[in-house]
Amino acid sequence: MEDYIKEVIDQIDLSQNKPLNEIIYEGLRTAIIRGIIPTGERINEKLYAERLNVSRTPIREALRRIQDEDIVTYVPNYGIVVRQFTEEDVHEIYQLRIALDILASENAMKMMTEEDFETMRALLDRTDTAQTNNDVELVINLSRQFNNMIYEFARMPRLESIQTKLREYLSRFRDISLTPDSRRKKALAEHRLIFRCLQNKDYVQLKMVITEHLALSEDFILIALKQEEAKKQKR
Repeated sequence: MEDYIKEVIDQIDLSQNKPLNEIIYEGLRTAIIRGIIPTGERINEKLYAERLNVSRTPIREALRRIQDEDIVTYVPNYGIVVRQFTEEDVHEIYQLRIALDILASENAMKMMTEEDFETMRALLDRTDTAQTNNDVELVINLSRQFNNMIYEFARMPRLESIQTKLREYLSRFRDISLTPDSRRKKALAEHRLIFRCLQNKDYVQLKMVITEHLALSEDFILIALKQEEAKKQKR
């Protein structure tokens, strides 16, 4: 446990100007969804209270909120444990993502200005340059910016908030789908297609490209999930 406990504590910044309950909730939630606390691990309220020098009450309240999100589960006579994501969870999340991305893209298509299109084109050009230079980390970062840009240009802040939370659930797997070079090339080509569909206001083609794009991403996530489970079984 000491292998990761300090990293978990580092996620909980008690100096923030927020209610203590909120700080602990956000920190623990981040540690869980990023995989810092391993799946199947019991979360010891007493231990975290001692390490943070707080009472057990805000820890308990934070875990109750996280449990409501189905990220942790209560095991009778044992306690709160981090829940393992299943293939069904991943499939559900991607079904929602496809629906939300299509909705956001459709609205962005109606709202984007010429300046917005130029901003998006410049981002794609930078991403292509990073790919040519084999700067994998930068490609992943810029690709993430492209996805966020669509939601920004859709001018739907509530929708943007929902999709951000969905992506967080799989954040520890998020970048895996762009690690292989062949997948990065295809993903960048798909981003160009999405850009052209937005410009041409081709909703039918846009829907097809987004669906295929996210289906391939889901496949990589499922592979990573199986690999993680296989490693756990070998321990």
